[in-house]
Amino acid sequence: MKGKTIIQIVLGIVIVALAIVLYNSIMKPVRFDNEYTKRRDACAEKLKAIRTLEEAYKLTYGKYTGSFDSLINRLMNEDSMKVVSKVINYDKIPEDVDINETPEREAVEKGYISRQEILVNPIAKLREDKKLPTTDATGHTVQMTDEQIQNLRYVPYPKGEKNQFDLQAAMIEKSGFLVPVFECKVPLSTLLSDMDHQQVVNKIAEIEKVSGRYAGWKVGDMTQPVTDGNFE
Repeated sequence: MKGKTIIQIVLGIVIVALAIVLYNSIMKPVRFDNEYTKRRDACAEKLKAIRTLEEAYKLTYGKYTGSFDSLINRLMNEDSMKVVSKVINYDKIPEDVDINETPEREAVEKGYISRQEILVNPIAKLREDKKLPTTDATGHTVQMTDEQIQNLRYVPYPKGEKNQFDLQAAMIEKSGFLVPVFECKVPLSTLLSDMDHQQVVNKIAEIEKVSGRYAGWKVGDMTQPVTDGNFE
């Protein structure tokens, strides 16, 4: 009886161990895919913000830049973006005219309203227009802080490392014209470098061989004037 009990206990342990091994073998790709998606989304948020800064840089300086130092520091520290400001000339408005009821085109023609170009800080303007969103610890959407903008250059994973996105910019010829282009990207081999090596290799092979896409995340393109992201 005692020997039979021991055998039953051993068999029970073996069954539990096999169940754990089976569970882990099933959950391993699930956990990988969940982590893969989380890292993709974190990259997407940063790449979208970098694209927003590049578009503001182009609007301000007439071209894109391949330097994070120029992209971030110039936009943060220079009042260089031209915007059109509307000025109401109250001294030219007759007492019997309600400027709020006057069509804007008519008000401009009669001199009640004039427009003038002013220079503003690009980052301040982007924040004002709610174009630098991020999610805070409470789940609310807020505008990025200066520190978060300064850290946009760094790939969000693996944590603790300081890998930078690859940022490039140039002028290319299209239909006889020179047009500005930029590209910002990170390969999966960098983004997933602390994850299971074989699963990373399999994911890269799946993307490159099956779909023919770039095995990583990026916005823009150095061969054509587009600013789309391959995560969109």
